[in-house]
Amino acid sequence: MSPYPSPRKVNLVGSRIRELRKGHHLTQTELSDKIGIAQSDLSRMEQGEYKVGLDTLFKLLQVFDLKIGEFFGESETAGPEDRELVTEYRGLSEEARQEVRDFVRFKKMQEETRPDSESPSREEKE
Repeated sequence: MSPYPSPRKVNLVGSRIRELRKGHHLTQTELSDKIGIAQSDLSRMEQGEYKVGLDTLFKLLQVFDLKIGEFFGESETAGPEDRELVTEYRGLSEEARQEVRDFVRFKKMQEETRPDSESPSREEKE
Protein backbone atom coordinates (compact mmCIF):
# COMPACT_ATOMS: atom_id res chain seq x y z
CA MET A 1 0.00 0.00 0.00
CA SER A 2 1.37 3.37 -1.01
CA PRO A 3 1.95 5.99 1.71
CA TYR A 4 0.60 8.61 -0.70
CA PRO A 5 -3.10 9.35 -1.17
CA SER A 6 -4.62 7.99 -4.34
CA PRO A 7 -5.69 10.47 -7.04
CA ARG A 8 -9.30 9.53 -6.25
CA LYS A 9 -8.89 10.55 -2.59
CA VAL A 10 -7.25 13.82 -3.59
CA ASN A 11 -10.21 14.48 -5.93
CA LEU A 12 -12.68 13.72 -3.14
CA VAL A 13 -10.99 16.20 -0.81
CA GLY A 14 -10.92 18.81 -3.56
CA SER A 15 -14.58 18.24 -4.33
CA ARG A 16 -15.43 18.62 -0.66
CA ILE A 17 -13.53 21.92 -0.46
CA ARG A 18 -15.40 23.22 -3.53
CA GLU A 19 -18.74 22.06 -2.08
CA LEU A 20 -18.08 23.83 1.23
CA ARG A 21 -16.80 26.99 -0.45
CA LYS A 22 -19.83 27.27 -2.70
CA GLY A 23 -22.17 26.39 0.18
CA HIS A 24 -20.73 29.33 2.10
CA HIS A 25 -21.03 31.59 -0.98
CA LEU A 26 -17.29 32.25 -1.14
CA THR A 27 -15.21 32.79 -4.24
CA GLN A 28 -11.89 31.02 -4.61
CA THR A 29 -10.16 34.34 -4.02
CA GLU A 30 -12.11 34.99 -0.80
CA LEU A 31 -11.42 31.52 0.59
CA SER A 32 -7.77 31.51 -0.42
CA ASP A 33 -7.32 34.86 1.36
CA LYS A 34 -8.94 33.45 4.52
CA ILE A 35 -6.64 30.41 4.61
CA GLY A 36 -3.51 32.18 3.42
CA ILE A 37 -2.79 30.45 0.13
CA ALA A 38 -2.73 31.56 -3.49
CA GLN A 39 -6.02 31.37 -5.39
CA SER A 40 -4.28 29.26 -8.04
CA ASP A 41 -3.27 26.70 -5.38
CA LEU A 42 -6.86 26.52 -4.13
CA SER A 43 -8.07 26.00 -7.68
CA ARG A 44 -5.60 23.15 -8.16
CA MET A 45 -6.68 21.59 -4.83
CA GLU A 46 -10.33 21.70 -5.84
CA GLN A 47 -9.47 20.06 -9.16
CA GLY A 48 -7.51 17.30 -7.42
CA GLU A 49 -4.22 18.37 -8.98
CA TYR A 50 -2.67 19.48 -5.71
CA LYS A 51 -2.65 17.72 -2.33
CA VAL A 52 -4.04 19.57 0.66
CA GLY A 53 -1.49 19.92 3.46
CA LEU A 54 -2.42 19.54 7.11
CA ASP A 55 -1.93 23.25 7.82
CA THR A 56 -4.32 24.12 5.02
CA LEU A 57 -6.82 21.47 6.11
CA PHE A 58 -6.87 22.82 9.67
CA LYS A 59 -7.37 26.37 8.39
CA LEU A 60 -10.28 25.13 6.26
CA LEU A 61 -11.80 23.45 9.31
CA GLN A 62 -11.59 26.76 11.20
CA VAL A 63 -13.11 28.79 8.36
CA PHE A 64 -16.02 26.37 7.95
CA ASP A 65 -16.31 25.67 11.71
CA LEU A 66 -16.04 21.91 11.20
CA LYS A 67 -14.48 18.98 13.00
CA ILE A 68 -12.31 16.76 10.87
CA GLY A 69 -14.93 13.99 10.84
CA GLU A 70 -17.54 16.44 9.62
CA PHE A 71 -15.25 17.55 6.81
CA PHE A 72 -15.01 13.97 5.61
CA GLY A 73 -18.75 13.44 5.99
CA GLU A 74 -18.66 11.06 8.94
CA SER A 75 -21.42 12.76 10.88
CA GLU A 76 -23.66 14.09 8.13
CA THR A 77 -26.54 11.81 9.07
CA ALA A 78 -25.89 11.61 12.80
CA GLY A 79 -28.55 13.72 14.43
CA PRO A 80 -29.16 13.97 18.18
CA GLU A 81 -31.22 10.76 18.25
CA ASP A 82 -28.51 8.83 16.39
CA ARG A 83 -25.80 10.10 18.73
CA GLU A 84 -27.91 9.19 21.76
CA LEU A 85 -28.42 5.70 20.36
CA VAL A 86 -24.67 5.24 19.86
CA THR A 87 -23.99 6.44 23.42
CA GLU A 88 -26.54 3.99 24.80
CA TYR A 89 -25.11 1.17 22.68
CA ARG A 90 -21.58 1.84 23.95
CA GLY A 91 -22.84 1.51 27.52
CA LEU A 92 -24.06 -2.05 26.94
CA SER A 93 -22.21 -5.26 27.75
CA GLU A 94 -20.65 -7.12 24.83
CA GLU A 95 -23.41 -9.74 25.05
CA ALA A 96 -26.10 -7.06 24.86
CA ARG A 97 -24.31 -5.39 21.95
CA GLN A 98 -24.33 -8.68 20.07
CA GLU A 99 -28.09 -8.96 20.67
CA VAL A 100 -28.56 -5.45 19.25
CA ARG A 101 -26.50 -6.32 16.15
CA ASP A 102 -28.52 -9.53 15.69
CA PHE A 103 -31.77 -7.58 16.01
CA VAL A 104 -30.64 -5.00 13.44
CA ARG A 105 -29.76 -7.78 10.97
CA PHE A 106 -33.17 -9.36 11.62
CA LYS A 107 -34.98 -6.05 10.95
CA LYS A 108 -32.97 -5.51 7.75
CA MET A 109 -33.93 -8.97 6.51
CA GLN A 110 -37.58 -8.23 7.31
CA GLU A 111 -37.48 -5.01 5.30
CA GLU A 112 -35.70 -6.68 2.38
CA THR A 113 -38.31 -9.44 2.14
CA ARG A 114 -41.33 -7.16 2.62
CA PRO A 115 -43.22 -6.47 -0.63
CA ASP A 116 -42.83 -2.88 -1.85
CA SER A 117 -46.48 -2.10 -1.15
CA GLU A 118 -45.98 -2.93 2.53
CA SER A 119 -42.70 -1.03 2.94
CA PRO A 120 -43.15 2.30 4.66
CA SER A 121 -42.11 5.17 2.46
CA ARG A 122 -39.24 7.41 3.54
CA GLU A 123 -41.70 10.16 4.50
CA GLU A 124 -43.66 7.76 6.72
CA LYS A 125 -40.49 6.72 8.56
CA GLU A 126 -39.49 10.32 9.36
